[in-house]
Amino acid sequence: MSLLKRIGGTTSDVPTAPTRSGAPQASASIGAAPRSAEDNNFTDLKLRVQERLIGELDPKLDLSNAAKVRRQVEDIFNSILDSESIVLSRAERARMFESIAADILGFGPLETLLNDPEVSEIMVNGPRQIYIERRGKLTKSDVMFNNDEHVLRVIDRIVAPLGRRIDESSPMVDARLPDGSRVNAVIRPISLVGPCLSIRKFKKEGITVEDMIRFGTLSRDMAEFLSACVRARLNVVVSGGTGSGKTTTLNALSSFIPDDERIITVENAAELQLRQEHVVTLESRPPNIEGKGEITIRDLVINCLRMRPERIVVGECRGGEALEMLQAMNTGHDGSMTTLHANTPRDAIARIETMCLMSGMDLPVRAIREQTAAAVHLIVQQSRLKDGSRKVTNITEVQGMEGDVVVLQDVFVFEQTGIDERGKIVGHLRPTGIRPKFVEQFEQHNIYLPPNVFGAGADRFF
Repeated sequence: MSLLKRIGGTTSDVPTAPTRSGAPQASASIGAAPRSAEDNNFTDLKLRVQERLIGELDPKLDLSNAAKVRRQVEDIFNSILDSESIVLSRAERARMFESIAADILGFGPLETLLNDPEVSEIMVNGPRQIYIERRGKLTKSDVMFNNDEHVLRVIDRIVAPLGRRIDESSPMVDARLPDGSRVNAVIRPISLVGPCLSIRKFKKEGITVEDMIRFGTLSRDMAEFLSACVRARLNVVVSGGTGSGKTTTLNALSSFIPDDERIITVENAAELQLRQEHVVTLESRPPNIEGKGEITIRDLVINCLRMRPERIVVGECRGGEALEMLQAMNTGHDGSMTTLHANTPRDAIARIETMCLMSGMDLPVRAIREQTAAAVHLIVQQSRLKDGSRKVTNITEVQGMEGDVVVLQDVFVFEQTGIDERGKIVGHLRPTGIRPKFVEQFEQHNIYLPPNVFGAGADRFF
């Protein structure tokens, strides 16, 4: 990609940014809050300096060498300010340079938010509205793009290295950032407010089980129990709503897998961060511009069965791949894990049935339930509470079938006792006092948990 194309040309296209359909549109979104005169002056000056800076940069410059490009950009930037006698304070000078460098080397205005460790999610609703999530709460950021084209250039910069595209014929795309953060983008004509971008950030160091215990997501007893379940090769399903922390929990559970096992992960956009050495990562592929070449999650699950996996980890089951996952769990791939969307463990069983029916196989519901009851040993229910906190609200054993019903039994539950003066939910994670039937499998793997893990005054309060 040439440097001029990467930045998006000159400032002559800023006042009216053409849409993908070619129709001109105003640079600001309808209903957006107007910028102050000071902000407008700074933006105009920045665009003028950036236009001249791009003109003086070598168009054949290797942008992969970020340090070298940054030094050259800084030298030219300083010379331009000096030659035009532009007087800026030290703070304004640094702010302008970082903004220009971000447009050339990074993701434009989003760079500051991506580098902020407290920001867990970024939601771009057109060029003028950017919301962020901090500590589970949404707030509006003062960061803005110049216009729709500015947002589109950043989206293209994210998806292009992954071999994906976004245009009128394919106005939605799933992607990831180099650090594994999940990205979804939607543009016109589907989005009526302009290009929309959702980024769910992953912590660079990853959240460990100890972190989850410290945050109150789960208790020490729950962590010990889940560790035993993974090491004893039980099949685990992590269920929950959007943004509840399913993938984070799956990552934490995967840390219990022994290092000497071959693991194959299957995902739409590779975001799992497994620490083991012997890991093969597979990623689905959307169809090309001709509608060909699509490789679905289901295709990958079927294929990975031929790759001698000891454990299969599917990032998320959304459709017919659930049937292939159940069959894999039932045919010697014990210890496999996946996530799915559901509000309760009982809903998770119903979702698995529905997704199996989506596979197109004409199977009776009872046969699907029998497969589910035999394959899935444990359901870990993750929830995002009203105060923004995330907790494992249920750890539920799948005990088998009684008639036509899959029998479930809670091993651990979260009980809410109230709300404190800060609006934080107060409650405790406690065992139900019932020992699961699969405890015998623990003993086969030489794993012995103390009796108080399942009750006997082992409540942990938060």
